[in-house]
This record gives sequence, structure tokens and C-alpha cells, in this order.
Amino acid sequence: MAVLFPSAYSVGKWGSCRLIDYKFNSTKIKERRIRFHSSRFVSIAMCACNSSSKSLGKKVWIWTENKQVMTAAVERGWNTFIFSNYFRDLAVEWSSIALIHPLFIEEGNLIDGEQRKVANFFEISSPQQLEKLQPLKEEAENVVVDLLGWQVIPAENIVAAIQGTQKTVFAISKTSSEAQIFLEALEHGLGGVVLKTEDIKSLLELKDYLDRRNEECSLLKLTTATVTNIQMAGMGDRACVDLCSLLRPGEGLLVGSFARGLFLVHSECLESNYISSRPFRVNAGPVHAYVSVPGGKTSYLSELKAGKEVIVVDQNGMQRTAIIGRVKIETRPLILVEAKIDLDNHTTYSILLQNAETVALVSSGKGGHQQTAIPVTSLKIGDEILMRLQGGARHTGIEIEEFIVEK
Repeated sequence: MAVLFPSAYSVGKWGSCRLIDYKFNSTKIKERRIRFHSSRFVSIAMCACNSSSKSLGKKVWIWTENKQVMTAAVERGWNTFIFSNYFRDLAVEWSSIALIHPLFIEEGNLIDGEQRKVANFFEISSPQQLEKLQPLKEEAENVVVDLLGWQVIPAENIVAAIQGTQKTVFAISKTSSEAQIFLEALEHGLGGVVLKTEDIKSLLELKDYLDRRNEECSLLKLTTATVTNIQMAGMGDRACVDLCSLLRPGEGLLVGSFARGLFLVHSECLESNYISSRPFRVNAGPVHAYVSVPGGKTSYLSELKAGKEVIVVDQNGMQRTAIIGRVKIETRPLILVEAKIDLDNHTTYSILLQNAETVALVSSGKGGHQQTAIPVTSLKIGDEILMRLQGGARHTGIEIEEFIVEK
């Protein structure tokens, strides 16, 4: 018999889960399960909540009758499962093979195995019912809401009602896309979602989305590089990446000719004597260049299109994701910029950019440059700019360990 156990344990946090084979008779398994749940209840709940989204604190509970979905959820740290009263036997069966925290729907509440009320449960099918819903007055710390087909407006109303409180409101979602709506409503989003699905794909998509969101809470290490060469390179097809977000001074995209070193290319948010600012645009370089995208991957600029996401980074290394609204590819004069981290080292990093006053690299703030960005038309040998160093070998945008020479 296979039993899922966490592979590591530290104070207040569970690690990932691994599959181990044990041969117990059913009676012993049940006795062990009961003792474990009573003594480790808090830890199991934390595993369900923290693994999915540590920094953002978003919680994910699962509602399914599919054993494969259950196994995939547990392997990704989501251990809280909702069952109707008709499926108590299924909860017992799954508890014998995996460390799960089952909750049962009873008379408008969610009850755990020891008959403790964990959450209030509501079905909302009309504006009138939504107006009567007052989650802040409910006894339980958690509130689960089934909006029965509604999405954006009810979610925003609930978020507005619970801001500034410790109450956690979950919305039932049938797809990863629905879950994203609830988790992003009014920027803050609900505290969690209940993914009701029999499809593993939806679960994997939601986990991937939350992992990408978590990246935004981590700092990227940027390195100061010194410009060693600047030269005109002729004409080429360059890509302007227009985002669905406004960029601030110091923000841009990580772009480079070699994946091993990406330059922080500033947006067009700064005022210019030549043209009005375009705070949504990054004139990123020629179509061959790599650009950083979510998940620790890179894409070619030629692969970007409306609806895809890229990583926006500021001069401190703070990152966030942004959706592309449009990519414009046009033939323009290009300039080659080369830089080194260590002037005594032979490793050179390069980027080609449009030769225009509105195209700039983010400055390190050293070497006499106090401005946030240095236009390529003003760039000089010896100027210090910011770069992101990483592994150079890539396969379909994913970093791999492989011997590679780029020049």
C-alpha cells in the first residue's frame, strides 16, 4: 500500500511530499491516522496553506472525487479536501493512503473529522443574497462562498467588505482561470479558493500560476557591469514590447544577446524632448534577443505576443509580472553594447538596441551617473549599468547544464 508522507519537516512548515510503500493491515492504518490527525492538525493545515503561496498567503482547498487529482494535490502541498456527507467513505479511504485534512459539508458549515466548525458555507445566486452575506459576523475564521456562476463583481464586493480583517474568504472555482479572478479581485483578491475539479490540468495550472505570483515577492540579484565597447551595427528588426501595465522609473525588461547575461533595459516612462513618454513600452532590442519571462525561463523577443507575460524588474531587483498588450517589430538602426563584470575577465556580455534617445539601460548609480537610466545615445565606455547573470545553456527557454559557447 502506498502512503504519502512529507519528505521534510521544519518548525511551522511542511516540505514537499514523497511516496513510500508500507504494508499495514487496514485496522493499524486507521488507528495511526486518527492519532496523527489529532496531534498534528495544525501542521497539516499549514502544509495546505503555505506550500502554495508562502509570500502572498493565498490558501487552496480541493474539492474532488478523483484519486489522481487528490494525489497530485498532496504532492504539491495542498492537503485540505472538501467532501459532501455522501462521500465520507471516500474521505476515510484517502486518509488511509495520504496525509489529508478532510472537511465535510453539514448544514451550511464545513466540519472536520472531530466535529469542529472550520468554515461557514454559503451559496449565492442573486444580488440580494450577496447583500445579506456578512462574512465578518460569522463565527468561523473561514468563509466558503459558492457564487454559482458569478465571478468578478461579487468577488470585488466581498474583497471590499473583508479588507483589514483576519477573516479568510474562499470562493469555489471550477478552473484555474476562475481562481485567478478571485485571487486578483481589487488587486488584493480573496484569501483563498476551493478548486472544485476532476481535471489534473486545472490543478497544475493553478499551482503554476501561484508559483509565478510568488516570484514577485523575491528579489533578483543584479550585478554591476562596465561598458567596454559601443559601436554602430547597421539596420535590424527590433521589437517594442507594449505592456498592459504602467512602468515606473528604474523598471524595465531583462534582455540580452546571450542568456548568460541579460541587461536591464529601461522603459520609455521618462520624459524626453523628442517624444512623449510611453510608460507602458520597452524598446527591447532585435528579434533574436533573449528576454526574461516567468518561471525562470527566457523567450526570444520574436516569440512574444499579446497575452503572454514577461518579468518587469527595477534597479533594486524587485520583480513583477506584466501582460503583453502588443509587440511592434520594425526595422531600425541598431547599436551594439558590450560589457564586462570583471575587466580582467575574458567573458563579455552584449546587447543590440535601437540607436535612439528614448532607449536606455538602467544605471548602477555609480561612476558619476546619478540618473536612473542612461540613453544609448549618451552611453560611454566605462559607464556602469545593471545586469542579471544566469546559466547560459537553454533548451526551449529552460536553463540546462550543458557546455555552450556564445560569442
